Formats: sequence, C-alpha cells, structure tokens
Amino acid sequence: MKNLEHIGIAVSNFSEANKLYSKLLGAEPYKTESVESEGVNTSFFKVGEAKIELLEATSPDSAIAKFIQKKGEGIHHIAFEVKDIVAEMARLKQEGFVLLNELPKKGADNKLVCFVHPKSANGVLVELTQEIKGEE
Repeated sequence: MKNLEHIGIAVSNFSEANKLYSKLLGAEPYKTESVESEGVNTSFFKVGEAKIELLEATSPDSAIAKFIQKKGEGIHHIAFEVKDIVAEMARLKQEGFVLLNELPKKGADNKLVCFVHPKSANGVLVELTQEIKGEE
C-alpha cells in the first residue's frame, strides 16, 4: 500500500453535502463525476495528500442507496492507493481476505478499483485504487 487515497462518504443530498464540505474544508470540490456502472455521483475534495469523496446514489438499487437505507449517511469506505492492483489483490487473497470483485474495474477519478469485503476487515469496506495510465 502506498498511502491513504481517500475516504468515501455516502450522502443523501449531493448539492447540500457539497456545500457543507466546501464550508468545512474551505474549498470547492476539484472534480465531480457520475459513474453510471455503479449508480453514483461523486465529488472529490483535496485534503493534504488525501481526498474526501462524496457519494450520492443515482438509482435506488445502487450500493450507496442500500448503504444509506441500512446505515444512514456517513463513512462508506476507506481507499488505499497501490502500485500494482492485480498483485495487491492476489496478495490479499493469499492472506485470506475476501474480495468483492475478481478483477479490477474502472472507478471514479481515473482509477482502477477493487473492494475488500467489510467482514474481512473488521467491518470496514476497503477500496484499493491504482491510477489508470495510458490505454489500460
């Protein structure tokens, strides 16, 4: 693991949450993006070397909608940047972690992503991220 990449926060009202975090952090989000495959809108705030990602469901059957229905708004996941996501996935599987996807998939902010099941990590959904370079 290279470093903490971001903390993902599930929100019900994207516009209001962006205003709130803009006030809290003293800066506007540097990027907003829809990830249709995940049914989510995202915005990113830079905080030092790490980021805060706000996540709003765009469909009632998305993972974020289900999370908010079950637990309410709040921290959804913690993401760590890795040099080689495929190698890190193999290492974690060998260590006994349960991965939610067998292959990395394209996520927000030009990243390949993979999630580690919360039951494998003391109830925390962990995301691995690797920047997409070139034609990956």
